[in-house]
Amino acid sequence: MARIIADFILFLDLTDDEVLDPDAAVLMMEDMAARLQDLDKGFLRELVDAFPVIASEYSGEAHKLVLDIPYSFYLEETLAAGDPVRLAELEALRDARD
Repeated sequence: MARIIADFILFLDLTDDEVLDPDAAVLMMEDMAARLQDLDKGFLRELVDAFPVIASEYSGEAHKLVLDIPYSFYLEETLAAGDPVRLAELEALRDARD
């Protein structure tokens, strides 16, 4: 499942604007984000953990994009919902990274 999601995200992100309408790509990314955040927490945890594993199958920009899927879609924050300490840690990590 992680590979399917990664390939879809890479398609939306890396496809030339002349081939794929950028507005349609953004709408699909937003829809993907909402659907990922709605997944069962146990499955989402497995999925988040899978992205670094499968990232080695990609190179260059695609490798980085796959590694960043949990970050880009706020998946760790979704998993930490209801845990203010963990959410604060994630916010600090995000602030340090940005």
